[in-house]
Amino acid sequence: MGEQRQIRSNGGEQAALWNGASGQAWVEHQGLLDDMFRPLEEQLVQAAGIAAAQRILDVGCGTGSTTLALARHIGAQGHCTGIDISAPMLAAARSRAQRKGINASFVHADAQEHAFAPASFDLIVSRLGVMFFSDPVRAFANLHWAATSDATLHCIAWRSAAENPFMTTAERAAAPLLDLPPRQPDAPGQFAFGDRERVLSILQASGWGDIELRPTDVTCTLPEPALAGYLSRLGPVGLALQGADATTRERVATIVRAAFEPYVHGDTVRYTAACWTITARATAAAPCNGKDAGHA
Repeated sequence: MGEQRQIRSNGGEQAALWNGASGQAWVEHQGLLDDMFRPLEEQLVQAAGIAAAQRILDVGCGTGSTTLALARHIGAQGHCTGIDISAPMLAAARSRAQRKGINASFVHADAQEHAFAPASFDLIVSRLGVMFFSDPVRAFANLHWAATSDATLHCIAWRSAAENPFMTTAERAAAPLLDLPPRQPDAPGQFAFGDRERVLSILQASGWGDIELRPTDVTCTLPEPALAGYLSRLGPVGLALQGADATTRERVATIVRAAFEPYVHGDTVRYTAACWTITARATAAAPCNGKDAGHA
């Protein structure tokens, strides 16, 4: 019952999304997505080595690729925990850990509200998983509560939609055929951390210090034959197509695929992921709102 209370507290919309069609689509395409975002995963593993971390929390861990990579890296002397709001994605993560014989833990909860034990982690990381909180100040204050004194925060988040044209090409192309909801600035979602000053203010208000946001441009690739499935199942267009008729689906697929031609290079699709590398350090004492955030 407690777990369900935590999941519902996210406001319902994100929980419904990631426990429904979007979460299932990520599970179905986990191999493709893991390969595509491998450069970001490698950056987080490198950060763990630099921090000499032994207790790691992976926020928005999804199907667990980064959690498992971190667990392999730190070995038996440490432990890595992944937390996510999506039950289907976590089921996939647990299955992968068991299949690969990797000792990692997975928690089905909203990191914004979860009652972490205080000072549990010396490194908190996230690969594209921190942009979905309904109250990001509350969320990062709760993560601060979970951090040891002088723990490191190392997150990767998307910059703005304008800097990531690959990620918005499908919805621009499909807009005449589909009723797509407009993206709301600063609302929970992929580009919620696009504004540098907003991210700084969130982290400062939640008690983190030594904050740095570094623009990071990473080349990501996927096989060209996988592009059609990627476009039809993932993102706003993929979600909208779940309820579309066959004729609409076919028309959208044709138009959207043509729009991606500039990114196709032979049998490879290549694009630049424009992200922030966000680093910070926990202050010696957690802020009052950090304790209140998850433990009132």
